Amino acid sequence: MQPHTSPATPALAPPTMIGGAIPLIDVSGFLTGEPGAAERAARQLRFAFEKVGFYYLAGHGVPQALIDTAYAEAARFHALPLETKLAVKVDEHNIGYMPIARKPPPNAAAQGKKPSQNEAYFLRREKTPDHPDVLSNRRFHAMNKWPAEADIPGFRANMLDYMSTLEALCRKLVRLYALALGLPEAYFDACFAEPHIIQRMSRYPAIDGTDNSVNSLVAHTDSGFMTLLPPNKVPGLEINLPDGRWLEAPGVADAFVVNGGDILHRWTNERFLSTPHRVRNLSGQLRHAVPFFCDPDHDTMIECLPTCRSAERPAKYSPIKFGDYALWFAAQRYEHMAKVQAPTEADVAPGARATERWKS
Repeated sequence: MQPHTSPATPALAPPTMIGGAIPLIDVSGFLTGEPGAAERAARQLRFAFEKVGFYYLAGHGVPQALIDTAYAEAARFHALPLETKLAVKVDEHNIGYMPIARKPPPNAAAQGKKPSQNEAYFLRREKTPDHPDVLSNRRFHAMNKWPAEADIPGFRANMLDYMSTLEALCRKLVRLYALALGLPEAYFDACFAEPHIIQRMSRYPAIDGTDNSVNSLVAHTDSGFMTLLPPNKVPGLEINLPDGRWLEAPGVADAFVVNGGDILHRWTNERFLSTPHRVRNLSGQLRHAVPFFCDPDHDTMIECLPTCRSAERPAKYSPIKFGDYALWFAAQRYEHMAKVQAPTEADVAPGARATERWKS
């Protein structure tokens, strides 16, 4: 791709708004190097994050067959016997199988909610036993915990193929985010040279819609920079729009649902939204989901971007390493991470002093 300059014109609402509220952004022209396409998509992206916090991504180039395979593999994994899944139970790196929680984590308890009714399996970047991060037991950089090939033939290869395709797409998309923020197109490239990636494979049983204390996944914001959810034939995702309304996200063929998280919100000095969302599977059938999370490198220092501060709008947050923030966030969201030594609320709150004491 040829380098671009930051868009100087105002944020531009895309011509299509899904559900009357969520922008649809077609990036096919940007990905093929069409003149002017990057600037146009960047303006639309800026609109999406300043006004909504979510958008639908069209023209992404991910083959539908690969998406179908990812969903099929999620169903295959969760159909395995419980003892087989528990053999790869989730660990302190948040890698592996997580059964339905016995008690609500802090964020659910604060909402007066029962444990979210979903089980999940987490994968991260594939590593070998001799990798320095594995040998040093660096937080979130351990080896993946794969079920035996004999139990689920082809699973590992298929998921690594899907994950590498999504990572490659995200590393291109971050250039649009830079342009949307008035930064040089390559501004985020170094931060995403080897990004944090998480592949979550979720299984949501149907829930009783009359019990408001139960959700498939409680209302939350994501922790990081970018979340991609491929089109899902079974509804359930609900988005809390800035005006307070809950919108059931319509399914759009060939379009990913994409949202930003708290790190994007923090990095942009709250200019870009991190919008709450939840899952309520009222479909009467099983629902599987395969969200992919792409975040900056572990050691990226998250501090207010130069185009997001001014004398009238000073930086609200002190710098913090992404890995430290991710560790704090996980301790708030997952029962199995609650006792892990992590930064405290004081370390991540607005105005908190940067700390180097967390060995994550």
